[in-house]
Amino acid sequence: MQVRLKDIAKLTGYSITTISRALAGYSDVNAQTRAYILEVAQQLGYQPNGVAQQLRRQITNTLGLVIPANAHDFSGDFFSQLLRGISAEAAEQHFDVLISSARSEEEELGIYRRLVGGHRVDGMILARTRRRDPRIAYLHAQKHPFVVAGRAAPDEPSDFPYIDADSQAGIRLLVAHLSDLGHRHIGLILPPPEIAFTEYRLLGYQEGLRAAGLPFQPSYVTHSDLTRGGGFHATQQLLEAHPHLTALIAANDLMALGAMSAAQERGLRVGRDISIVGFDDIPAAEYSYPPLTTIHQPTYETGRRLTAMLISLIRGEQPAQSQIILECALIVRRSSGRAPNYSEGGDA
Repeated sequence: MQVRLKDIAKLTGYSITTISRALAGYSDVNAQTRAYILEVAQQLGYQPNGVAQQLRRQITNTLGLVIPANAHDFSGDFFSQLLRGISAEAAEQHFDVLISSARSEEEELGIYRRLVGGHRVDGMILARTRRRDPRIAYLHAQKHPFVVAGRAAPDEPSDFPYIDADSQAGIRLLVAHLSDLGHRHIGLILPPPEIAFTEYRLLGYQEGLRAAGLPFQPSYVTHSDLTRGGGFHATQQLLEAHPHLTALIAANDLMALGAMSAAQERGLRVGRDISIVGFDDIPAAEYSYPPLTTIHQPTYETGRRLTAMLISLIRGEQPAQSQIILECALIVRRSSGRAPNYSEGGDA
């Protein structure tokens, strides 16, 4: 004979609603009551009807992640590390992860509408926030649980749960490292202006220059698309306009790897004639030629902690922290070295 919720309620004296919420793990049922109800349910041999539970509560035990339209070379960059952390934590908590990808921002928002509006996921994990991000506006309007890998831009409210690396401080570390090596002409390759973290990395660069007593030269700064190819072409343009640059900071490792190729094509020895540094510490950074000096951000840890935060929100619990900034670390390898002795001149 199948044991039903009313059988547990009759034996414990609690209402069917309390029994149901205790078995589902809701935080509004105190721990002692939940433990008692679970004990009685186990003694009676209660087996929940998982399908019926999902239909009644529209619970899927599934999290959604959409690889955004501006994410390139997924196999080796930030997103692959983030996904590893998300998947590991989700598996431990018996959740699945539904992954989709978009070819454009319009298509991306349509995917969010299908996943959220169609009740296919219990919560969403967002990454690579944009200025006036329409995904965040949509999820706010739908009152759907979500967490974000990254804050809003500095002049916009970050009124959502997030975990972000302190990339402003990370870029400051890179400028300090290069200036300590004697570099006085340091270029910067930034992501597109519409990406939220672009401004943080520019601020870190400007702060680092001030701390080193170096002037900010706007013409030393350019934007690219976070790809190897983008870094390659941006470096060609910067070195064509400013051949006296002795160091380049790329705002992610993929652009830094492209920058190294462009410098080498010009006959420059990376780490000797020119120093090139990146940001992220993706696996390829350690095995590039020469190995890439970069900023390590805890991307795998971010994925795990974001997932745990989201599952807490889905369960109606309030995470201990819902807005977290993680420290970065400078990883010095052979792509950065002392500045060469250039003759005076150029346009600096």
